[in-house]
Amino acid sequence: MKKRTLLSMAMAATMMMSTFVGCGGGREGAGDAASTDTSASTEQTAEATTGELPGFEKGATIGISLPWLGTQNWKEAEEMFTEQLEAAGYTPLVQAADNKVTQQQQQIESMIENGAKVIVVGPVDGSQLGSVLEQAKEAGVYVIGYDRLLENTTGVDGVVQFGSVKTGELQAQALLDGLKEKKGEGPYNIELFGGGPADPNAPNFFKGAMSVLQPYIDDGTVTIVSGQTDFTECATVDWDNSKAQARMDTLLSGFYSDKEIHGVLCPNDGIARACITACENAGQDIPVVSGLDAENESVEWVWAGKQYSTVAKPTEDLVAKTIEIIDSLQAGNGMPATDVTANNGVIDVPVYELPPVVVTKENAKEVFANDPSRLELLK
Repeated sequence: MKKRTLLSMAMAATMMMSTFVGCGGGREGAGDAASTDTSASTEQTAEATTGELPGFEKGATIGISLPWLGTQNWKEAEEMFTEQLEAAGYTPLVQAADNKVTQQQQQIESMIENGAKVIVVGPVDGSQLGSVLEQAKEAGVYVIGYDRLLENTTGVDGVVQFGSVKTGELQAQALLDGLKEKKGEGPYNIELFGGGPADPNAPNFFKGAMSVLQPYIDDGTVTIVSGQTDFTECATVDWDNSKAQARMDTLLSGFYSDKEIHGVLCPNDGIARACITACENAGQDIPVVSGLDAENESVEWVWAGKQYSTVAKPTEDLVAKTIEIIDSLQAGNGMPATDVTANNGVIDVPVYELPPVVVTKENAKEVFANDPSRLELLK
């Protein structure tokens, strides 16, 4: 955080010169320094995350603003935050916005009015909450992004998420491994799907995946038959499974009437299942398909060999890390130090990044060894 200094010096009777160096304070992040989603120095970020607000009472209200409850991971987050915040002695105020930005803005405003000391936000659209988050900042509320970056605002203290570029890399490598295992030697015909463009993670998933796939596209091992390789062409608005299936239907009828599709890069499990269903309806052999979130239905499909892979981002780990940060704030210790930042368009935001894990039939029992509910699916 940039310090502000005022130097004044009296000179001769008829001359005076003052030197002013810019001023700052509060909870702003890492100043003007450019950042990627990888790292900055520990020293810089430790400065950036040193809070100036005092701690607060243990029974304080903690607001949790989720984008929707339409997928398993968000339903799990709702339940886990409610149960674990209560167990930790806080008063949880957990709401979901049904994927409506205006509704989420209103819910956050209500949390501020209800005296929340911390608001955890999984944004519907990470770029559309700047005004209400600035209101939270002015009211002395800490704001933590959950699973998604909060963009274009200084009203954020940090974000807890799984590595989004790394997730895309894992998805693409699993796709390549599956193609070799299931379809033999290439070349392979594949198609690419991206997530919702309002989700700041979605282009990062795609970016990570393309960094792995591009060399194989360049050397002809992999062919994108439709030619649709830009994220804007491949994105799935609102992460809507029906929209993904409709696009897959169009791709199959337009480009695969006389070709086999060997693989599909899919950004989450719902879209993966939609694409597999479209291929089955078109009379295609099931392609190698990636996924994300380790949803129960897709875990069963992976175990049955129908979906090749998913990526596990355990909700319990994300929730636990978030509550660990809340505990630090409550105790008056500010935001914990981290050496990872992401630029949100205005500031460098401290990132508390957890490692995702690729899941295939081969390693599923190992990955879910401590997850009885998902182990139960592997029968």
